[in-house]
Amino acid sequence: MRAKRKLIASVVVFLIGAWIAPVAQATEAVSSTAVIVQGTTGAAARAAVAAHHGTVTQDLWIVNGVAADVPAGEVAALSAEPGVVHVSDDVGVTVQDASPSPLHAATAVYPKVVGADRLWTEGVDGDGVTVAVVDTGVAQVGDLSGRVIGGVDFSGNSTSNPYNDEFGHGTFVAGLIAGSGASSGGQYKGVAPKAKLVSVKIAGADGASDVSHVLAAMQWVVSYRSQYGIRVVNLSLGTDSTQSYHLSPLNAAVERAWDAGIVVTVSSSNNGPAPGTVSKPGDDPLVVTVGALDDKGTPGRGDDVMAGFSGAGPTAADGLTKPDLVAPGRSVISLRAPGSAIDSAYPGSRIGSAYFKGSGTSFSSAITAGSAALLLDREPGLTPDQVKARLLGQADPGPVGDPNVDGHGSLDAYAAAHAGTFDSANQGVVRSLGTGSIDLDRGSLHVQIQTGLVSDLLGLLLTPVYQVLFGTQLTAQDKLFDPVEYLTTDWAGTRWYDTQWGGTRWYGTRWYGTRWYGTRWYDTSWYGTRWYGIAWE
Repeated sequence: MRAKRKLIASVVVFLIGAWIAPVAQATEAVSSTAVIVQGTTGAAARAAVAAHHGTVTQDLWIVNGVAADVPAGEVAALSAEPGVVHVSDDVGVTVQDASPSPLHAATAVYPKVVGADRLWTEGVDGDGVTVAVVDTGVAQVGDLSGRVIGGVDFSGNSTSNPYNDEFGHGTFVAGLIAGSGASSGGQYKGVAPKAKLVSVKIAGADGASDVSHVLAAMQWVVSYRSQYGIRVVNLSLGTDSTQSYHLSPLNAAVERAWDAGIVVTVSSSNNGPAPGTVSKPGDDPLVVTVGALDDKGTPGRGDDVMAGFSGAGPTAADGLTKPDLVAPGRSVISLRAPGSAIDSAYPGSRIGSAYFKGSGTSFSSAITAGSAALLLDREPGLTPDQVKARLLGQADPGPVGDPNVDGHGSLDAYAAAHAGTFDSANQGVVRSLGTGSIDLDRGSLHVQIQTGLVSDLLGLLLTPVYQVLFGTQLTAQDKLFDPVEYLTTDWAGTRWYDTQWGGTRWYGTRWYGTRWYGTRWYDTSWYGTRWYGIAWE
């Protein structure tokens, strides 16, 4: 039987992924403050607001919280209530945000911020490059018409369909990478508007996912890279695991993709700004780990600041300097997935009929993935190490200048494309053995989808919420995970996905005999609380 991997989207004022309904634009009053209150339960949040003379203005069930107007003098006491997890101000200030930025209208200025628009004028627009989006699915909406060329569904849904984004996160991410702007007369374009996409779906309408789904997804991407021309894969997700990258199976998977010639972009997390908040696999030294800056809705860099939610280094387990760079990730506009969970729950975040607004490091990673596609369009022979070296080496100074906050600086795709250098990053990096525990890779938050789509009015991050359900040890491919087989065999399409995997070798006595169904597999270590662990950034 397939267990349902349940994960409540971690909603926040940005996407790691969940869309938060915009709080109604209220007339600002001197004596009250508009806040988002996340509780241990929704009822606890409502009760705390009432106890401090506040008024609930919007139920935010997706984060066990509410939007409310609370007397300014009561906010601190409200935050200290036992049933309250977080209180975030909807005017750009949160009690966890050490460097808040003023509220501004959502924009799609990010292609100009990173210089992608200048490359378009040279005919460099991502044509000929395919980006794999490991996410909640990619809907074949108008702005992506004809360019979602393949996909696979590992979400566990009874009806397998990688092009049905029931949650809404993957389509938003895809739009940032490769949206054509067709539904807006070119106003809301992605970074690489002619790139092709492959939808690798690992979560359904509830945002349910697991580390094993990501492992299967990365295996599939590597196996089918030649068939679809995959040169870049974007992972706007992560776990709070502190297992060393040297042992982590999840880190080993992204490294496998990198070594197969695929640039891997990963969001840093939405759990900042405290040190040690970069999530896994963004903690891997090979990949391009991306934090979020706030471009203030302007193409110039002089007014840029860090988004307070952006995950910061050093990495918790290995003390590595991360993120690698930062890119726009606050109050951005991209594609909506009509009828998806987020779209239906928060219609106020829609822009016109085709777009949505939100914030998060998920989006920063997607913008970087699109930028990598531009470099590979211009110079197809570049290796992942050369792409990374250019992106980092040509980055503009960041808003802070701290390597563990804004990395090498702010993404400049135009400068990277014109650098003319062939230096390679990652020289001497020791690869992960991948022999560690999948359970430890899940971290403490289990199946956490840290979404990055949030109301533009909020722009703040709430701590992810999660729900744990017990499941089986099957991977997303309905196969028992064998680390030896996973790490030692070639990831070629025919080897992994033909009868060798679906036939007697997997379903015969070797897999279903006493060796696999004894106490070794079905004791408390497999059915305990630490089974699930994925967050959408």
